[in-house]
Amino acid sequence: MREIQGRACAEFDALAQAILNAGVRVCVGHDTVAPPKPDAIFPNNWVSFHADGTAVLYPMLAENRRHERREDLLAWLVREQGYHVSRTVDLTWHEKEGAFLEGTGSLVLDRVNRFAFASLSTRTHLDPLGDFAQQLDYQVVTFEACDAQGVAIYHTNVLMCVGARFAVLCGASIRDEARRAAVRRILEDSGHEFIDIDFGQLAAFAGNMLELRSGTGAALIVLSARALESLTREQRARLETHAQLLAVPIPTIEKYGGGSVRCMLAEIHLPRRS
Repeated sequence: MREIQGRACAEFDALAQAILNAGVRVCVGHDTVAPPKPDAIFPNNWVSFHADGTAVLYPMLAENRRHERREDLLAWLVREQGYHVSRTVDLTWHEKEGAFLEGTGSLVLDRVNRFAFASLSTRTHLDPLGDFAQQLDYQVVTFEACDAQGVAIYHTNVLMCVGARFAVLCGASIRDEARRAAVRRILEDSGHEFIDIDFGQLAAFAGNMLELRSGTGAALIVLSARALESLTREQRARLETHAQLLAVPIPTIEKYGGGSVRCMLAEIHLPRRS
């Protein structure tokens, strides 16, 4: 187990360094020893940050993951990293009702056009989703999605990614054709080039990528080496018209953690303190 943890930590550090080398500001919040938090490597499930200064705390299915929500990390971002938080929206009370919404795992956000895409599952429920949409002024687009074996996909960011001018989606995973067409129409009508991936690419985490911006404003699409290898030459070329591709190998995290690069990043859209 220690060997696996060591490899996972090394992969995490390599990802952080690669993003930093590409000119993107990186803030690494360190875990605490107790209580144990084996999935703390995936911070995007418990918090999201927004350009109006809002931080959102999310209700999570696994009880041991709820320990990942740490007010001291939010205070650290303000005190030591220079960000400004004007309000905190706490959705965690939904846990008492048995309803969950696991951050930007459950939600894929088009922050410019205010669409929140969500695949309904045991970790993504309508009540907290509606609460999020009302408090942050998003229009919700829901659907149900399954993998190639017909098993429900519990996190939306496994099957889709929405960038500034592109959208990656495993369309076949949305079994209802009308809903599939509706999602594609919304994406294309809002100015996104639609890039469809298949079930094999879904399993290789090709949907689990994220667009970032460097300090100079240059666009960067970060994904795992496994995800990049699964893409066709045409798909790579289409993505490269929008941003530089940055691929980092994280085989241990993908095998034992069940998530990939996007899950490891809680992007910070907060304003900076003057």
